[in-house]
Amino acid sequence: MPDPLSSPAAYQAFIYSFPARHASIRRSTLVYVPSGALFGRVEGLILFDHAIILCVQEFLNFELGLIEGYGYEVSRPHATPDAPDFPPAVQYCPASYTHKDKLYWYDSFPHPHDRTLASTDPHHKHIPPDIKHHRIPAPELSFTRPNLPFLIAEIERTVLPA
Repeated sequence: MPDPLSSPAAYQAFIYSFPARHASIRRSTLVYVPSGALFGRVEGLILFDHAIILCVQEFLNFELGLIEGYGYEVSRPHATPDAPDFPPAVQYCPASYTHKDKLYWYDSFPHPHDRTLASTDPHHKHIPPDIKHHRIPAPELSFTRPNLPFLIAEIERTVLPA
């Protein structure tokens, strides 16, 4: 498989292949939305076994081969994800949606005054307790390589067994 960050077509093939490559993925609504010939975003959610959801938002620059920004949230919904009235990703994934238990999230918003995050700035993970303010470094995340393989493996390794 070519470098996913080499072109929009390569990244689309990369994200659309996840359900076939991971038995723990029940459904994916990830979509690539172009905003120019070499720029776009990925948004949507990946539903795993045991009703675990990974919400994804990435801003991609294929001219430079970079992820320019991202937000990833892992949660468990209060409702059954297979229910006909389960909300689409555009409603479920925003931080303001209250009918889910947020397990953790990653974002690339810089916090230059938080010295504990300096080693991986701006990459960090929000974890309980006080999930909004409790942040730890995220050395596994990058702007120069896809983050989704790590995130899927982390969910399979740490969240699904629990």
